[in-house]
Amino acid sequence: MTEKKAPKSLPYAKGKWAESFAPRKKGEKRYWLIKSEPDVFSFDDLMSAEDKTTCWDSVRNSSARNFMRDGMKNGDKVFFYHSMSNPPAIVGVCEVVREGYPDATAFDRKSEYFDADSVAETPTWFMVDVKAVSKLKHPVALSDLKANDDLRDMALLRVSRLSVVPVKSEEWETIIGMSKSS
Repeated sequence: MTEKKAPKSLPYAKGKWAESFAPRKKGEKRYWLIKSEPDVFSFDDLMSAEDKTTCWDSVRNSSARNFMRDGMKNGDKVFFYHSMSNPPAIVGVCEVVREGYPDATAFDRKSEYFDADSVAETPTWFMVDVKAVSKLKHPVALSDLKANDDLRDMALLRVSRLSVVPVKSEEWETIIGMSKSS
């Protein structure tokens, strides 16, 4: 039997997401977006959770996993996006309060996210903990994001299947501004 190895990271210095993994300057914060269907777990659910905190588990995409495992750091700000809603929209702001660690659902045989190939010694899947910071004054709908030329290269709009994506600081500021004037 061949020993299982932990999943490799891409050579981030060369990938299209390289800036999300580049070394940080002292005190630098980065920005992210996480998605959830509101009937599965909504921003209101997060606001009602103990300490307004939850683990962001059950993500089964290697790019999203890499963002959580290698990119997201304590203090980074995160948009909370309601997908599969009417309309899909960014509805709140969270903060990373625990950096990437093994996703326990991958080891739980009763979980729909169980992965027999992921073992505790060399986990395949990772999660982070996020804490609710605030609800946006006005949700920012997907249609409004698409209509804003300043956001045309936003990861959410270019790779919509990912449940965790980076957000550039300029995009963050644009969306915060949009949420205040709706």
